[in-house]
Amino acid sequence: MNIHEYQAKKIFENFGIKIPQGQIAYTPQEALLAAKNVSKKGPWVLKAQIQSGARHSGYFLENNAGNISGVQIVYKRSEIAAVAEQMLGNTLVTIQTGPRGKKVNKIYVEAFQKVKANFYLGLTVNRITAELVLLVADVPDGNIIKVALNHPDDILHLSLSTTDSVSASQIQNIMDFLKLPRRLAHHLEKLVNGLHRAFLDLDATMIEINPVGVLPGGELCALDAKISLDDNALFRHQNIAVLRDDSDLGERELQAQRYKFTYHEFDGTVGCIVNGDGVALSVMDLLKDHGSGAACFINVKGGVDKDKIANGIKLIMTNPRVEGILLNILGGFVRCNLIADGIIAAASEAGLNVPMVIRFEGTNKDMAREILNNSHLPVVWADTQEDAVEQLLKLMREAA
Repeated sequence: MNIHEYQAKKIFENFGIKIPQGQIAYTPQEALLAAKNVSKKGPWVLKAQIQSGARHSGYFLENNAGNISGVQIVYKRSEIAAVAEQMLGNTLVTIQTGPRGKKVNKIYVEAFQKVKANFYLGLTVNRITAELVLLVADVPDGNIIKVALNHPDDILHLSLSTTDSVSASQIQNIMDFLKLPRRLAHHLEKLVNGLHRAFLDLDATMIEINPVGVLPGGELCALDAKISLDDNALFRHQNIAVLRDDSDLGERELQAQRYKFTYHEFDGTVGCIVNGDGVALSVMDLLKDHGSGAACFINVKGGVDKDKIANGIKLIMTNPRVEGILLNILGGFVRCNLIADGIIAAASEAGLNVPMVIRFEGTNKDMAREILNNSHLPVVWADTQEDAVEQLLKLMREAA
């Protein structure tokens, strides 16, 4: 589960992490009042609250929004309401939302913070080594993705304990890496340990501050905030579970959520049905290597029945952007024969009007093949995911 920036910052505050004064607003008038409450004089920062990064470099689809992005610095109080009106009710597009963007229903009004420097700080789980990893980078423009892709050696990786606090030597490593003055050591230790406690106490899967601001007095302040939480652990955090906000999710995403599936939309033309995030990413990489891309993907998980699988597959079949469907299933908890039954049930309701290529491996794959062959649906079989991608793109070109 992802939460909004303003919600994450309130959580940070509970763990001793300094945040700017801020207040949420749902109307231009509320934004004006919020500005008065957080700071008697400007500037102020108005931030569109959608579940997406890169809001500062995004743009709005509607003409009445003008050429503003999702993060605006406003210097005059008299302009607050006008800028808020440009954002509220309009659709913000970022590199993470896809071309359809997300509607802005609320904005966060903050007191502007003057900083001497800033840097990136993030916590996540390294699933390969089964370790909690702290990521640190000096990113003046805030573009951590660009650094990760082009200069990965510029990111410091530190493995953290799940039982002990961050060590003094690790704090010193960060200080040396960022070339921070010695007087900031106490503030850095407080920030990193607060982030560490939050991650463990909340059963988070990812926490990041991009950026951390170094204030003139030496304090460190979270200028932005992002928290992703483990859905499977939310029963332990009812106070956090109530923060879920589905208002900027599309109808297909909401339906997938009801069936406990992960669903995402992109700007390509291939619908992907997989079981596992790693499988999804590898398929998307292959599509990109072949000059194509995913329109959407759904990750079907174990512990579901044929009807839920059929409803999940229908989300792909009925997506108007989809010109071809690729199934890459590694049968384990999700048995291949259940997927086959789901395909038939979905096709009987939604129809199968685009090419479909299937790769099954694992539990009951032969049974699944037999089921689909007896159904006489026009599916094509592949032995590897590379073969599946190549066959599907060929069929899509022939059908165009």
